[in-house]
Amino acid sequence: METWKGKHFSITDPKGVNTVIYEMYVTKEEYLHKYPKYTMERLKTTEQIVGELSKKTFYVEDPQPNGNRLIIFSFAKDRIVINNGLLLGNEVKVTKKPVPFKYSKLYSEEPTELKEVQYTPNLKRAITIIDPETTEEIKPVLYFDEKTNEVKGKCKLKPYKSYFAFEIRERKKDK
Repeated sequence: METWKGKHFSITDPKGVNTVIYEMYVTKEEYLHKYPKYTMERLKTTEQIVGELSKKTFYVEDPQPNGNRLIIFSFAKDRIVINNGLLLGNEVKVTKKPVPFKYSKLYSEEPTELKEVQYTPNLKRAITIIDPETTEEIKPVLYFDEKTNEVKGKCKLKPYKSYFAFEIRERKKDK
């Protein structure tokens, strides 16, 4: 029998809202030449429907003594609410003012079945693309480009559909 050694916490989503949470990691200095400064991993979750509400339990596998940094995305019909959080001990602290992010849908006149978005996985930019309707990540399909002699990737996106892409970057310091 397996024993769970991590931490878990629960949230309740109202009808029409779907929350996903990522843990953010800061890359150790000795690896910064090869990897981005920040990387993200989506937390595993279980879901229980209670009436019209959805109770989700999120699991953090490796709780850190100084806390685990969390990025919380709550997807609704035409908006996304973005929050920062910190799992510290047995408590999740969430920013008091979430960042509401309203997005508009892009319209394409071209009747194509899919749009291939070029994605070069050089590991220096950790970009995540999410389908806001399903909250599933769109993973790139990797291939080798013989012309440029490098590994590239393509994300297959459907036309007439919105996607949410995000990347975590450090704000440039003023000189």
